[in-house]
Amino acid sequence: MRHGSGTTLQSVIDAIEAGNLEATISLVVSNNPKAYALERARLANIPSYVIQSMTPEEMDEELYELLDDFEVDLIVLAGYLQKIGPNLLNNYTIINTHPSLLPKFGGKGMYGMKVHTAVVEAKEKFSGPTVHFVNEQYDEGAMIRQTKVPVLPTDTPEDVSAKVQTAEKVQLIEVLNDFVKGKI
Repeated sequence: MRHGSGTTLQSVIDAIEAGNLEATISLVVSNNPKAYALERARLANIPSYVIQSMTPEEMDEELYELLDDFEVDLIVLAGYLQKIGPNLLNNYTIINTHPSLLPKFGGKGMYGMKVHTAVVEAKEKFSGPTVHFVNEQYDEGAMIRQTKVPVLPTDTPEDVSAKVQTAEKVQLIEVLNDFVKGKI
């Protein structure tokens, strides 16, 4: 499984279709027109949008204006690497899923295989996904949930990635269910 293929989005789509999550995906947004998540959205008849702006400030304004046309209760970041601006932070609840046990291996530039490589190089005994609220700083918002997965001395970054991605998909559905039920 390669990163950036929209598998986390697909897990949410599948959970909704299976009746395991009572939610609606209003819109899928990417700043990468080649992101496979856009194709997954199209196949599931979910509206999608590619951000045209280049600067973080312009992106914030573009997204804020776009979301005004949709009923959005929660923004879920999964693979979105840009900093979120004040228009969105002040007007929406935003969560992010990150592939490490924050605060370890978080911050600007720490995503995907970079995280898993750092975990292996640091000889960590555990890794796992974190879902957290988004604030003005990369990966520093209040934590909602973490799931530990063991890291064996023989694990490669790819092994760690596979374990974390599996746990991440389950954890995100649990968090979304808690949000729908008003527990978050």
